[in-house]
Amino acid sequence: MEEDIKKSNIQPTETPEEKSESSKQNVQKDALGLFESIKKFLIELFDFRHDTDHEATIEAIKADIPFKGATAWILIFAVFVASIGLNADSTAVVIGAMLISPLMGPILGIGMSFALNDIITFKKSLINLGTMIGLSLFASFLFFYFFPLSEDNSELLGRVSPDIRDVLIAFFGGLALMVARTKKGTIASVIFGVAIATALMPPLCTAGYGLAKGNFAYFFGAMYLFTINTIFIALATFLVLKLLRFPMHKYANAAKRKRYATIATVVGVAVMIPAIFTFIKVFNESQIDLQVTNFINSEIKEIESFQLIGDPEVDIAKKEIKLSFFNEVTDGERNLLSNHLKNQEYHKIKDFQLKIKGSDTKSFELITTAYKEKREELQQSKNIIAGLQKQIAELQETISTLNNRIEQDALNKNQDVITFSTIAKDAKIRYSDIQSIGFANVLSSKDFIKVDTIPLATVKWNMSLPDSIISPKERELRSWLQSEMKLDTLYIKRE
Repeated sequence: MEEDIKKSNIQPTETPEEKSESSKQNVQKDALGLFESIKKFLIELFDFRHDTDHEATIEAIKADIPFKGATAWILIFAVFVASIGLNADSTAVVIGAMLISPLMGPILGIGMSFALNDIITFKKSLINLGTMIGLSLFASFLFFYFFPLSEDNSELLGRVSPDIRDVLIAFFGGLALMVARTKKGTIASVIFGVAIATALMPPLCTAGYGLAKGNFAYFFGAMYLFTINTIFIALATFLVLKLLRFPMHKYANAAKRKRYATIATVVGVAVMIPAIFTFIKVFNESQIDLQVTNFINSEIKEIESFQLIGDPEVDIAKKEIKLSFFNEVTDGERNLLSNHLKNQEYHKIKDFQLKIKGSDTKSFELITTAYKEKREELQQSKNIIAGLQKQIAELQETISTLNNRIEQDALNKNQDVITFSTIAKDAKIRYSDIQSIGFANVLSSKDFIKVDTIPLATVKWNMSLPDSIISPKERELRSWLQSEMKLDTLYIKRE
């Protein structure tokens, strides 16, 4: 009996292989449990569908679409504030204008109308957006027409050439805005932040500046940036509403619903295709600019013999990179740079041609020497001029002394004579167009027997004056000279 009990209490011993298999299964169960826990945590962390208010979101977006009354005045004031910020090159003022701008409403309405197949909302949003754009351009045009910029500053230039960052900002900003809009209890700080990040107002003001200055490159560049922002904000709105499965707009007529759905699809595709190409184009341009910068920093600025002047000029259409150097660039150095450009790390620009402009100067030291020599020559010339001016002043003083002596001699002899120098000065004051004047007693004979002495004044007038103006002036001059010199007869000869 006792032996049977002992046999029943004996447990079979597990082999090492069985223990290893058992441990492996336990680890797999623990790992699966950990994975499920992480998955559950991430779903709870990122899932926002349960916190979505469909009706309130649609109503809030529709309420921001209309553009009239107070909204119109707010837009005008926002345009003026943004324009002042651009004019003063003040980032803070431009940010303030973006906060009060009501441009976002119609753009969200366009994205929502595509997502919900709501053609009525689409028409209303499109009309209001067009009105807002037109009014913004007109207001900014007026401002910059009467208060033009003294120079193109950084705040303005940053809105005329969009790049990949503008596309990404508009898209992710639009996603953040729509997630905030769909949440129960809208997050106002997110809406303000997106208004600042996407920067819808400054491009319109820049476009107005381009119109006011007649600079259509600025106008089209700024409108291109605004269009990019608009399209990708509307796209983000469309994607969020589709992801959250917002209910489609209901039409009583099934055929009408199908027709509107087709129209919305066609228009959406027509808009998205250019948007995709725009993204690809801007992304490629950004990559090209980045590789050009890397090429300059790695292959040129690291070498002391190269002295680059200014920034490189990149012509993507012609596939050219223009570089200007302070020093002379030899043919060997040109070939070396061209070969470096073909490296694999510069695959975006390996087909580009380098247009290098080098200085004719051999070195910086030669320029410094030439500069010093010219400065010395200039100083010598200044000394010579100063000496000549001193001599002229002494001669003028001598002439003045002699004239005074002649006048004094004439007065001492009781002669009724007025010195010619005084008359010449008065003549120049009265007739500013006279370039020179002379006077002499000339021997003359009409019958070639009797000789007379006649007073003759020789006058040289400004050559730009026509004869119709010179003739009456000569008659006045002759009468005045006769009176001053107390002459009965006076002849005037024109040089």
